[in-house]
Amino acid sequence: MTRKGARRDEQRVAVIGLGRFGASLAAELVKQGVEVLGMDSDPALVQRYADDLSSAAVVDSTDARALAQLSVETFDHVVVGIGTYLEASVLTTSALLDAGCTDVWVKATSRQHARILERLGAHHVVLPEHEMGERVAHLVMDRHMLDYVEFDEHFAMAKVPAPQNLVGVNLRDSNVRTDHEVTIVAAKHGDDEFTFVGLDHVIRASDTLIVAGRRRALARFAARA
Repeated sequence: MTRKGARRDEQRVAVIGLGRFGASLAAELVKQGVEVLGMDSDPALVQRYADDLSSAAVVDSTDARALAQLSVETFDHVVVGIGTYLEASVLTTSALLDAGCTDVWVKATSRQHARILERLGAHHVVLPEHEMGERVAHLVMDRHMLDYVEFDEHFAMAKVPAPQNLVGVNLRDSNVRTDHEVTIVAAKHGDDEFTFVGLDHVIRASDTLIVAGRRRALARFAARA
């Protein structure tokens, strides 16, 4: 295992599987100042990312003894990014849960895979390809939306240009909640940063808004932009 210096007061995350998903997630965690142990059974992948992570190890993650040697149960979070091999994903998840890991996140490649992981007791199961596909579908069909995040079957948030009929109007007088059944959460003007907005905020031309509400209401509001 290769190791770089890390601060003990930081959160520690173990990422198992350094494919595109795992490597991208690990790199983002490192940017946030998190201590990351990256693991993969492929020495070439471990070699590729070793210099970018706090530590890296070549390991068969289905082997409970190998995981124990790395004290994986002491990490605050463990992410299983194995997607190609269903058996390895399931066996790794089972080994982590048996080891006493308290926060296990697992990537699933299908809804059937996700159901198996949930039945095993994985604390969090994500379907990144499905979730991204749903998100992009909304952006394709609702062409006025600049970004879209869905929280459950009905509720979402969207980034949209300010509708022209609201320019120069403050939120108190806009009747957005009553007329459009959405809530404007934040706004930015031009290249400024997003800031939370209150009822006295006046919408300006070239504003970009973060709006929350039911999916259909968001689509109708975005269509007015």
